[in-house]
Amino acid sequence: MNDEPPRKRMVKPPAGGNESGRAKPARLKTAFGRTPSQQAWLERQINDPFSAKARALGYRSRAAFKISEIDDKFHFFRKNARVIDLGCAPGGWLQLAVERGVTQLVGVDLLPVDPVAPAHILEMDFTDPSCPPKLIELLGGAPDLVMSDMAPNTVGHRETDHLRIVGLIEIGAEFAIEVLKPGGAFVAKAFQGGETAEVIARLKKHFDKVVHFKPKASRQDSSEVFLVATGFKGR
Repeated sequence: MNDEPPRKRMVKPPAGGNESGRAKPARLKTAFGRTPSQQAWLERQINDPFSAKARALGYRSRAAFKISEIDDKFHFFRKNARVIDLGCAPGGWLQLAVERGVTQLVGVDLLPVDPVAPAHILEMDFTDPSCPPKLIELLGGAPDLVMSDMAPNTVGHRETDHLRIVGLIEIGAEFAIEVLKPGGAFVAKAFQGGETAEVIARLKKHFDKVVHFKPKASRQDSSEVFLVATGFKGR
């Protein structure tokens, strides 16, 4: 299960700390209206070294370090690459892609996302049939990379939530298979224990290599893992 709450739009730029992200442990001034577990989660989020480093470096979320580690290993981001980011809020993955030289990129999310120049950002439901063609039109051609951080609103029922997560992975994977350039790649957030065998089998038919990768920036107590498919063989 995702151990992070629904993402929200950043309302002002992060500040404070330093480049190492080190700072004195912060405590919330009030716990009014929060359960002990909510209070503990919020304090852990504030004091998390990757969250602190993200604030210090101006990234919108700690997720920037996850895609950074993935790119360090698989080398997706390059100057002439075309990139699509599904579930792009709050924009951390787009920030990192731009920082590494990508100039042709498009993101989509149900939530509003502050601009990340030169990316085009759509505020709409990716599952809307009219959305995929708009992404390709804005991108100006077939992508070299489709990355997905899409996550459904959870209902609190473990099996149902897992199925909804896997459903979004499958939708993202089918889109990637439909639009990627030969040699392209697909990256999606998944969770250990999720029913991903079918989507992995599907990806293996169309990609040279399909692996799971857990970045150091993913909390060790989280079941979060990333599904990485490289070497798209075509349709």
